[in-house]
Amino acid sequence: MIYLDHHATTPCDPLVLEAMLPYFTAQFGNPSSAHAAGTRTADAVQLAREQVAGLVGAQPGEVIFTSGATEANNLALLGYARAARITSSRRRIIISAIEHKAVTNPAKQLAREGFEIVVLPVDAQGTVDLAAAAEAITPDTLLVSIHAANGEIGTIQPIAKLAELAHNAGALLHTDAAQAVGKIPVDMLAWGADMLSISGHKLYGPQGIGALIIRHPRRTQLEPLSYGGGQERNWRPGTLNVPGIVGLGAACARCAELLPSEAPRLAALRDEFEGNILAALPDARRNGNPQQRLPHNSSLTFPSLEADALLARLPSLALSTGSACDAGTVEPSATLITLGLSRDDARATVRVGLGRLNEFDEVRNASIHLISQVNVLYKLLSH
Repeated sequence: MIYLDHHATTPCDPLVLEAMLPYFTAQFGNPSSAHAAGTRTADAVQLAREQVAGLVGAQPGEVIFTSGATEANNLALLGYARAARITSSRRRIIISAIEHKAVTNPAKQLAREGFEIVVLPVDAQGTVDLAAAAEAITPDTLLVSIHAANGEIGTIQPIAKLAELAHNAGALLHTDAAQAVGKIPVDMLAWGADMLSISGHKLYGPQGIGALIIRHPRRTQLEPLSYGGGQERNWRPGTLNVPGIVGLGAACARCAELLPSEAPRLAALRDEFEGNILAALPDARRNGNPQQRLPHNSSLTFPSLEADALLARLPSLALSTGSACDAGTVEPSATLITLGLSRDDARATVRVGLGRLNEFDEVRNASIHLISQVNVLYKLLSH
């Protein structure tokens, strides 16, 4: 199988696995313990904080480990909004129309709790409308939460400009950067982001681990989602997942090392793949922002076809029709509908996510197989 679904999850890098293995066996101490075994694992956790922080332009003390970006997003939105009920009269939360469900569903919960949720429109390429943002971000705004890059169409958002608008109104800016970190340079300080979520399995680390990075954690108040011990500043109690944390740190260090060469290599592979498809299939269309997008992403629409039927004819290719969290749903992609695609065109769209292990020959072969089966389906439709 040629794996082209790196938006959904990435394979664990062998060097990351190697770094994790001792913490399942010999180095099993609880980092909260004062003895030598606990001190050794606590040191490993601290190194991981440094590695995570180094990849996103943050400080180690700003890293809060979670089970993934979903929990990090929930902690950012629910935790910050609920804590602010006591200290602030602000009740407006702003998100975009194409956020992941890990942001939209916490926002819906906050709406049930009395907060005002404002949804910003995006243009036909999936970029947040900055004029609409400037109008919506008022002195009543508590938090703006916009993802750094979309996991279906790859569009990269103008986070620095949105953060400036938020700060001018006295609000904070949170970004779900799970799809961006490790794929493009991310500098939390330069962006002006106050909170940032990441997930290990999106950047060649293990599943079930992530982090919420909080600038100025001493000044930021969060209400925890659960209660227990005092781990992670009391915001995320429970015994730390040391192997997962070590793996996340190692994955971030690996991304920092490879990103300067990996991003342009994947962009070149993506351009080769898309070029083959669009040259052979004139009716095919590319979705997303052609300039400001993730280097490994390609979203392609094949009008009149059913993407599910196409993928069924391509058992040797691991592709998807949209977000992995929406897989199996009957409804077409909400993101593509928001961009203005018809329901039929949304159902005719395939997402391609290239990755670290993909090589030129297999990407070329994937495009050949895809073109062949698209043509077969078009011939079937014509009869």
